[in-house]
Amino acid sequence: MKRSVRRVAKDASRSAGDPWAAWRSATPARVALGRVGSGMPTDEVLRFGWAHAMARDAIHVPLDVDALAAGLAGHGWEWAFARSAAPDRMTYLRRPDLGRRLDPPCADELKAHIGPASFDLCFVVADGLSSLAVARHAVPLLEAVRPQLAGMRIAPVIIATQARVALSDEIGALCGARLVVMLVGERPGLSAPDSLGVYMTYAPRRGRSDAQRNCISNIRPEGLGYEAAAFKLGWLVREALRRGCTGVELKDESDIAWLADKESPPRSLGD
Repeated sequence: MKRSVRRVAKDASRSAGDPWAAWRSATPARVALGRVGSGMPTDEVLRFGWAHAMARDAIHVPLDVDALAAGLAGHGWEWAFARSAAPDRMTYLRRPDLGRRLDPPCADELKAHIGPASFDLCFVVADGLSSLAVARHAVPLLEAVRPQLAGMRIAPVIIATQARVALSDEIGALCGARLVVMLVGERPGLSAPDSLGVYMTYAPRRGRSDAQRNCISNIRPEGLGYEAAAFKLGWLVREALRRGCTGVELKDESDIAWLADKESPPRSLGD
């Protein structure tokens, strides 16, 4: 009798389906992977290997500068090139300090290219830790935010390689920009190898700290979409220039502005 009861209970649990299925459909995170003995199922092991390879490629594959420049030029953006003091990728990964400084000859070239002009805003598009993120999302984000920048004096977009976030401080100061905005590839995860981040700093100069920056993270279609990210960025840019500050002095209240402008926020803002 006990055996028949156990069999009926087991059959009922199977017919109920996978209780974790709804959770998996709601997130790309690696949840409820299952197990076979003391290990994971073969398909999950293979998925992990693929995700790990994508993350490594995002870090190590060099940014295609020519393709990015062509994409910018095709949409009417002027551009210039910059590189950090890190001479190669391995040095960049091992010496973060070199990724925060401009290569001296490059600084002279960039200064000669930009000239003595001053600007309200300078965009820096940097490879960071994911060239894949920059290649996929930088141009679409710039195009999405462009309508919100009417009337601003915008410097040529600076394409920077082997770059850390703080490199934008030196570039922004060299360009005479009141505000610098860096679009940079974020450290890849196993479910997001192509996440783009945005860091903005008012009155850029060497020595600025992260407390003096605002950040928008996880920009990609599966995370914070282009429309929502562009609205946030446009709001922060306008407020930074109006108030003369960024970082802890500038609280991101763009969601309130979005609600005032739209009937409801997009899913990426409301989640």
